[in-house]
Amino acid sequence: MAPDGSVPHRGTVVMVPGFMGSKEDFLPMLPLLGRAGYRVVAIDGRGQHETGGRHPLASYARGELSRDIAAVVEAVGDGPIHLLGHSYGALLARVAVIQTQGDPALWRSLTLMNFGPAEVSDHQCERLRLLLSVLGSMPLEDIWPFLEGRESSVPDEVRTFMRDRWIANDPSHVKAAAEQLLTESDLTEGLSALRLPKAVVSGSPDLTWPPDGVRKMALALSARLITVPEGGHSPNVHRPDETAAALAEFWDSSTHH
Repeated sequence: MAPDGSVPHRGTVVMVPGFMGSKEDFLPMLPLLGRAGYRVVAIDGRGQHETGGRHPLASYARGELSRDIAAVVEAVGDGPIHLLGHSYGALLARVAVIQTQGDPALWRSLTLMNFGPAEVSDHQCERLRLLLSVLGSMPLEDIWPFLEGRESSVPDEVRTFMRDRWIANDPSHVKAAAEQLLTESDLTEGLSALRLPKAVVSGSPDLTWPPDGVRKMALALSARLITVPEGGHSPNVHRPDETAAALAEFWDSSTHH
């Protein structure tokens, strides 16, 4: 902390949310990251929540969406930035970094949160195929009751927000994201060749990607593996203090990489 009580600026982070998620998923971590000196820009992806709108399916190709991320970074104008993607957002973040060949003018580090090397687990594949089978015949509002969790600990206002967020999505975005999660290739080798600091955050328990594959990916990437017990699929929500502290420590070390 500076003598005047201000926090020195240590860097800027762009955060990309996952499938069925939005920028609000990162809110629990913001106070701690701010106190650690990091400016955070969390976004909704194209066709997601408040970015909304309706677009043709082709506009949701992962290459198009990853170019959106690079465009956001250039618009933020505070590069190079620390890029963090959560789940499906990590799939897109990885493509963005590979497409730009790890350009050091854009990226200071890459963090993949609760993401695996390729397609999702068999259990999640079944759920996504079921979703795709009804997307064309049911509006998102009618699909929500089948997706909604029944955790009694979730406040009513949060449950309402999650429903409204889901309904605001472009169905074409939902379809494209589900198909990409079902068919993603293992890009670990190409990513490992890029010389930028990498971290893999693994909240547990998480059934979305097999944990053994996540650990092997981190090892192959020479990435820092940050484990968050009881963080579930969204350690940013369920264990924000521990997750934010570990991320700030990683980003601090990356600055001097």
